[in-house]
Amino acid sequence: MATFERHMAQYRAFKDTADLPGATPPGRVELLFLAAYHLIDACAARRGQHINKHQNVRRELEANPVILGERADRVWRAFNDLQGDFRSKFVYGGKWTAKDLREAIRSFETVERLCVEELR
Repeated sequence: MATFERHMAQYRAFKDTADLPGATPPGRVELLFLAAYHLIDACAARRGQHINKHQNVRRELEANPVILGERADRVWRAFNDLQGDFRSKFVYGGKWTAKDLREAIRSFETVERLCVEELR
């Protein structure tokens, strides 16, 4: 099981790389998705839980409310938008707009804000 510190290091590394000036929009969305996942799993690790893979985020947050408490539903929905809608569109589909990129970034920022609040 990865530790809280390891998940936080992964979150920072993926986020920092996504924010590099040369990051392509598809690469940026994929990296923000990975950063969001590791930040959510850091919240889980802080509570002695482990999500294991991104497909389990919803199930684990619902089964273990101690991870994010009242923030769980909002985190799950924003993460789902990022992984399902935007990641598919940018990484696999290729039909995206600048507006889609802004919305993907907003979804990541929602996950980030809520998780950071929980970690304080």
